[in-house]
Formats: sequence, structure tokens, C-alpha cells
Amino acid sequence: MSDLYNESEQQAPRAGLTLLQALILGLFCLFAVRLWYLQIHRSDAFQAQALENQLRQESIPSPRGLIRDRNGDLLAVNEPAYALGIIREDCPDVDRLVHQIAVWTGKDYFELKTLYNKNRKRVKPFEPLIVVPDLTFAQLALVETNKLRWPGLEIQFRPRRLYRYGTLFAHVLGYVAEADEEDMTKRHDLALGDYVGKQGIELMLEDRMRGNKGLAQYQVDVNGRRLKERVLKHPQAGHEISLSIDLGLQRLCMDWLSEQAGGVAVMDADTGQLWALATAPSYNSNDFSSGLSSKQWAKLRDNPLHPMQNRVIQSVYPPGSIFKHVVAGAGLQSGMVDPKETVFCSGSVKLGRRVFRCWRRGGHGKVDMNRALVESCDVYFYKLGKKLTVDRMSEFAKAVGFGQKTGIRLPHEKSGNIPTREWKLKRFGESWQGGDNLNMAIGQGFTLVTPLQVVRFFAGIVNGGKLLKPLLLKDEKTVVQADIPLRPDQIELLHQALINTVETPHGTCRRIRTKGVTVGGKTGTAQVVRLTDELKELKDDQIPYKFRDHAWMAAIVEKDGRRFAIACLVEHGLHGGSGAGPIVKAVIDYLFLDKVTPNPEERKAKARAVRALSLKHKEKRRAH
Repeated sequence: MSDLYNESEQQAPRAGLTLLQALILGLFCLFAVRLWYLQIHRSDAFQAQALENQLRQESIPSPRGLIRDRNGDLLAVNEPAYALGIIREDCPDVDRLVHQIAVWTGKDYFELKTLYNKNRKRVKPFEPLIVVPDLTFAQLALVETNKLRWPGLEIQFRPRRLYRYGTLFAHVLGYVAEADEEDMTKRHDLALGDYVGKQGIELMLEDRMRGNKGLAQYQVDVNGRRLKERVLKHPQAGHEISLSIDLGLQRLCMDWLSEQAGGVAVMDADTGQLWALATAPSYNSNDFSSGLSSKQWAKLRDNPLHPMQNRVIQSVYPPGSIFKHVVAGAGLQSGMVDPKETVFCSGSVKLGRRVFRCWRRGGHGKVDMNRALVESCDVYFYKLGKKLTVDRMSEFAKAVGFGQKTGIRLPHEKSGNIPTREWKLKRFGESWQGGDNLNMAIGQGFTLVTPLQVVRFFAGIVNGGKLLKPLLLKDEKTVVQADIPLRPDQIELLHQALINTVETPHGTCRRIRTKGVTVGGKTGTAQVVRLTDELKELKDDQIPYKFRDHAWMAAIVEKDGRRFAIACLVEHGLHGGSGAGPIVKAVIDYLFLDKVTPNPEERKAKARAVRALSLKHKEKRRAH
């Protein structure tokens, strides 16, 4: 047995042991190299990553620039506001947290969840995703009390736009609202929750008023709670601007418009600066900056008087008799009419089988151009329009700024319409008729203008023929866009006719006569539809609201080197003198007599009654 098994002869294989030792040594070296790589070679990079897990950066919103009126009164300011967001990285149960936010704020859970899902791709997991943009102080206190029990909640401070006069400047200032997908696509510096201008001056001067964001860095613990914070870059506020608008005059115009639909524009005839640009009815700009509910939006959208519409630049109307100064100018330019030549007005003109009547049934007798303008004789302009035809009337109207945008620094301005033969053929497939010339000559038919175009034209008459760009900023330089293509003596003829319309016994604007002030004016009654014989027999206040004529008045005012033009339009106001005249007179008194004429209560009551009729008519149409 001993021969078969000998311990001294049994030895471990040296080659295998050496291999095992080499393998162990190799693994040790590999770990050592890896440790060196991580701890020494890449230590700076990993240290930075570790620091990033502790440190977070957040942009600091910049306050928008303040807005003042021409006298320095603040119109738009910023106030502190608080938004509620969710940091997904710190939130263990988003659905539960969203539900709790709905309980705290009274908002619909599904709306909040939809907002969260919509925006989560645009926000990094460690950044706050805003779900409630504007917390009330009661909601803020409730959230702060429970914040530590709900990881992932983030309350953000940011400035909120406040419009001090709400509805008074809504169509001039516009409003700000949260940036949407389109805004953020256009501007890469915008983030979810940022506010941008959406309408008015806020939109047109967005780059100038938004300012530059700041940047803050803060340290967090494992639960996401902030420990330390420092500002890396301070925010820069947007630029402050001063409007040319006068707060007191704007308030006066809005008070006189009351609950009617209409607009007023007041222009400095030498600079082009607008002292008032009022539109009624209006809306409250603050509703948009604080977040408009679907019910609020539906109420605005479905209002039959369209409060979102800026009637001075976005609504177009038949100009009625105020267009007669344009037609008279076309006659003077063409050389086809002698202003001293008289025309007999019998009260009507016959063209083919149609009879075109003058507003004065008994006629005016013999009238020259001045008297035709002063007393607004339709027959004189029927005959002048027949002589000039659409070609000359359209050419002159476009030359003095109608049928094109004025270039005011506000969005969505309409150009109106100055018809031509080609336009009618393209629009209706019909040729231009002789009766169209007569209608155009008295501001009816296819001609459509904005109140802003009207005030610019009449400013050109009083300043000697310069058509100025309407300006809204006090520091903007005067821009002469064109000259009225008439000789100085011809412009003076139109100018004097305006003054005679106020000062002579038979003028249609006698109600705006003001002692010590040179005032000129022109009324206009723009027919909306042709009334049936039955409706013609009714009294004015018995005619259905939607069938009533629009009321126009354009005026020029001069004293001590100061010159202004005024245009006022009251929708369905029936007559220029009674519908728009009192508003124009109140403006004149404010500008030159330092007098604030309050709107009589009975006028306000009448406006409310008119509005009620309009709403009632709207409901009837829906019922049918």
C-alpha cells in the first residue's frame, strides 16, 4: 500500500499556482487603475456632478416696464404674485399631489392634470412645472402650511401685471398672458409660466418692455428642501414708456360712450400724437393677466356688442356725410368743378328709374360747394359724384389715406375699403353702375372707413395738408406720411367750410360751438340698411337697434397755436349731431376750457336700454 501512495512524491502544480497568482494580481491592478481613474483622473468631473445633485439653478423673472400717460400718471405696474409648481424629481406620487392641489385651490382636477401632461415635456424633472399660475393669499397660506408634508411642491414668486384702470385703456395697452407653445417656439428665452404681451402696446413693444431674466442658484437636501441660495445674475426690468394718451381725456371719452358701442379718437394735428383712443364697450385687462376662466372667456366672446373689438382701428363703417369733404376734395383736384358754381337742390335726383333723395325733403335750393358742405346737401354731391365717377373719387380717397392702414403701433388694424370698378367686378361679378357713383358721393354704398382714418384726414385739413402717422408714444417723432394733393387755397376752402358748419345758422354742427375757440365740424349719419316703409314711419327710439343709423361727427379745434382733430362714431346712434355731438363737445371743453363735463344720467340710462334691446335681439336670433 505504501508503494502505491507516497506523500513526498505528491506536489502542487507550479504552473497552475503561478497562473492563479497572476490572475489575482491582475484583478487587483485593474481595480487599482479603476480606482485611480475615478478618484484622481475623473475626480473633478464627478465632483461637479455630485455638486449638481445638491445645487440647482432657477431663472428670476424680470418685471415688465411701467406704462404712464402723457402727464406721468401710472397706468400699468407690477405687483407680487405667487405661482404653484411641481418638481417631478422630488415628487413620489404626482397624481396624488395634483389631486391635493385641486382641493386646496378649488380648481378642477382634470384641468390641472391636463395642464401637467401638456407641459411636462417642456420642463426638466428638477424644474418646477407651473400648474397654478396665480395663487390667492388664502391659497398661498394653505399651501405653505402643508408644504413640508408634500414633497415636490414649489412656490414661485413672480411679478404680476396690474392695470390700474382696468377697462379704461384695455384696447390701447392690451394685456399680458402666459406664453403658449407658439410664443415659446418663436422665442427660445421664454419658458413655461412666463408672461408675454398678447394685445395692444404690450404686444407691439414686447421686446422693449419684457426685460431680462436673472439667475439664482440654491442648495437642496435629499428631500429637495432649499438650504442656501445666491443670485448669480440680477434681473433687469423692462423699459418704462410714456403714452401720448391723456388719462383724464380718456376717462371722459369712456364715460360719455358709457354702455354704447362706439369709439373716439383725438389727435394733435401738428404732431400726430393721440390724446385719446377710446372704444366701448371694453373689457378688463386684469382678467387676462390673472388668468381668464372658460366662463369669463365665453361671456366676452358671446357678447353681441363685441367688447374685445377695438372699434377705432378694427371696425369699419360707412362714413356717411363726413365723406363729402373727401368728394369735394376730389372735385377740386380734378378741376372739373368750380366751387362757386351753384347747383339747384329740389330734394331729389332721378337716375333711370331710381330716385335719390336729399335728407331735406323740400330741398336746399341753389347751393355752391361751401353751402353744400355746411348744410350737407345730398343732391349737390349726387351730381358731383356723377360727374367725377368712381375713378376720380377713389383715386383721391386713397391719396388722403383711406383704404389703407394708418400704421398706428397697434395690432390687427383694418384698412377699410375704397371701391373701384375692378373691385366690384371681382367681389360681386358685377360691373360698376351709375347709382354706385351717387351712393359713394355721400359716403354710402361700398365705402368703409375707420374712425382713425377719419381723424387723420381732418387733422390734415386743419394743419395745412399734412397726413400724419397716428402716434401712441410721447417720445415718438412726428412722421408725415403724405400730403393732401390740393393747393393751399383749396385746402383752406375745405377748412373754412368746417368752421362755417359750426358758426353759421344753418350749419349741422352748431351744438359744438365754443366761445373763444375756433371750432369746425361735420356730422354724418351712416345708413346701416335701407329701411322699409313701415320702419320709416316709426319714431327713432322705436326702430330696432340693429337697423338704426350710425352717428358720426368729425371736428377740428384751434386756439393759441394748438390744433386738434376729433372723430367720434356711435354705432346705431341715429344722428351725428345728437348721437356723437355731445361727446365731441365734452372733448373740446376738456382740451380748451379745462372743463370736465359729466355724462348726464339720462344718457347713461338710454345707453343701457339700447344695450338691453341688443341683447334681447341676440337671444331671439339664437332661439330661431
